[in-house]
Amino acid sequence: MLSTTEARAAGLVTLLLVAACTAAPTTAPAPAPPPTSAAAPGGSLADVPTVSAQLLPSVVKILTTGGNGSGVIYTGDGLILTNEHVVRGSPTVQIGFADGQRHAGTVQAVDVVTDLALVQAERRDLPVARFQPGLPVIGELAIAIGSPLGFENSVTAGVVSGLHREIPGTAAETQALVDLIQTDAPISPGNSGGTLVNARGEVIGISEAYIPPQAGAVSIGFAIPAATAIDVAEQLRTTGRARHAFAGLEPTQITPQIAAQLDLPGTDGVIVAATVPGGPAAIAGLQPGDLILAVDGQPTRRPEDFLGALRRRAPGDTIAVSVRSPDGRERSTQLTLTDRPAFSQ
Repeated sequence: MLSTTEARAAGLVTLLLVAACTAAPTTAPAPAPPPTSAAAPGGSLADVPTVSAQLLPSVVKILTTGGNGSGVIYTGDGLILTNEHVVRGSPTVQIGFADGQRHAGTVQAVDVVTDLALVQAERRDLPVARFQPGLPVIGELAIAIGSPLGFENSVTAGVVSGLHREIPGTAAETQALVDLIQTDAPISPGNSGGTLVNARGEVIGISEAYIPPQAGAVSIGFAIPAATAIDVAEQLRTTGRARHAFAGLEPTQITPQIAAQLDLPGTDGVIVAATVPGGPAAIAGLQPGDLILAVDGQPTRRPEDFLGALRRRAPGDTIAVSVRSPDGRERSTQLTLTDRPAFSQ
């Protein structure tokens, strides 16, 4: 069962997703205090000015009819990587560059599963950001660069707080908030699509979401890992869509009411609400009402845990799923994942 804090966070965490494109206010909100330690592993606050100067030319502001977000220059010929929710509903955008120039941009391709998009700018010979293909180390320096609330070329700093994070209660709204990097570098609406950078000036993540102070959080932000961003961006460049592992089932959180109805000992686990006819889950014998306890031995307490496990798999992979039937029988079954159909995007 979600704690009070988790439940409140679940209801508010998508504030960045829905409010990322906002007009700049006349006054800025009070920023969160910077980290006091100057000796975090993998860099220190002394590295921030150098890294910022190096990366700022590669980070852009993206303006739509609804407001603004951020992006990062992915190729020298004008491809900009950003969040899908930043450009949602806007086939064309305006792109503000660090040198003050503004150019038109066209949305080339989007992926709602990972909340990533590519925009083609009408400008060439751009400074390309470098991406770190591997995961960062917990505790290393993390610098967020973007345009929060419309304030261009903003820099905040913190550390990498955690890896493989899933945000409880978000699966019913979006599949993007799983397998994320957690950071305490302050992230605000408008940072969406901007960069999270390490002390070597490499992009380690694309800013995605944050839990606001109303939920009792202090500087809890999230970014899409660079490896995921690179993989999806390359697929979008070459084919216009990204492939994702598909289990063919709808995972649902166990509520106290469901637990009481099914005589379950608690609310940990994922209920199969429905299966796709002929899909992987149906072929493996899973049925609505089955309880998924674990994937490859890792417990699945919430739907976000299950979706996070899928994010780290590819179509064609086989996973071991531990299942409890409504009659109480437990079993393990093999489920071969397929490519996500277009209709389920």
